Amino acid sequence: MFQDITVKELMELQSSKKITLIDVRSPSEYRDSTIPGSLNIPVFNDEERAEIGTIYKQVSVDAAKERGLAIMSAKLPSFVKQFKEIKGDKAVYCWRGGMRSRTAATVLSLMDIHVNRITGGIKAYRKYVLDTLEHKSLHAEAFVLHGLTGTGKTAVLRQLQQEGYPVVDLEGLAGHRGSIFGHIGLQANNQKTFDSELFERLKQLESSPYLLFEAESKRIGKIAVPDFLMKKKESGVAIVLELPMAERVRQILEDYNPSAYKEQYLAAFQLIKNRIHTPIAAEIGKSLEEGRFAQGIQLLLEHYYDPKYNHSFSQYEGTTPIVVAVDRVEEAVDAVKDILRTQMQQKTGA
Repeated sequence: MFQDITVKELMELQSSKKITLIDVRSPSEYRDSTIPGSLNIPVFNDEERAEIGTIYKQVSVDAAKERGLAIMSAKLPSFVKQFKEIKGDKAVYCWRGGMRSRTAATVLSLMDIHVNRITGGIKAYRKYVLDTLEHKSLHAEAFVLHGLTGTGKTAVLRQLQQEGYPVVDLEGLAGHRGSIFGHIGLQANNQKTFDSELFERLKQLESSPYLLFEAESKRIGKIAVPDFLMKKKESGVAIVLELPMAERVRQILEDYNPSAYKEQYLAAFQLIKNRIHTPIAAEIGKSLEEGRFAQGIQLLLEHYYDPKYNHSFSQYEGTTPIVVAVDRVEEAVDAVKDILRTQMQQKTGA
């Protein structure tokens, strides 16, 4: 027989051994939000779920159950085979830990495949995540990357994360670059997915003596950064990256790839052009229309993003930032490593 476990028990199990999570909800539910790292083996696909829901509302509960049983019976061999191919410990869940996960766990048990079932489903997991983030306090030191748009803050963070540094890549977790153009070419995450990804990343880094992240605003696209991180940003060690204008433009062209998404960039520019002096805005629009992206980006930096950043950074006047002035992003990576090493040595007395 399968075993029910709570979300808290799941966290304890994950801390001591690998356990594969399987979301048995429909593909669209899975795409909307899931427990990070989960596989999706649905009991019902989207069309089947919609059909059963209609029968439930328009006919009866019993009729809906009968139709669900008929659908499930037809796909049992394939369903069981997929679970057999997953080695090691497994746990299944659905929305509220109800019929779908119970059915899956029962069928698998009958086929001698042991799984745990998460009581309360993803709804309980979501509550656990929100409760944790609401009462979270970070004791680790914070190093916060600041800098004008295009100074390679995200590129530096991602390189450091690849090398194993304790980076919290907020833009990566949000699936958004944080600007009016930030969603283009990316799959932006909703708040539920962002919260879950942040929760899991902080869990991975809970023993780290410091964290490294970018000085984001409260909102990144449609998601909101939790207050405890915003407070940590204000009290953290500020590292300001400075790059020459030409390198900033090159970095933006590399990150944003405007030639592949010309129409989307033109549409996004319409949302901010009224905030820019009219003749300059006209020149930016013309540059983008004609594919002279480097020129358009430089004008945007000089007349929109740089003044906006300088105004927002003025709130940190009480702090003494560490300035990293380099010619290339690659040099910034090495400089930040040196700062982290020096700062942590000073704190530990090593």
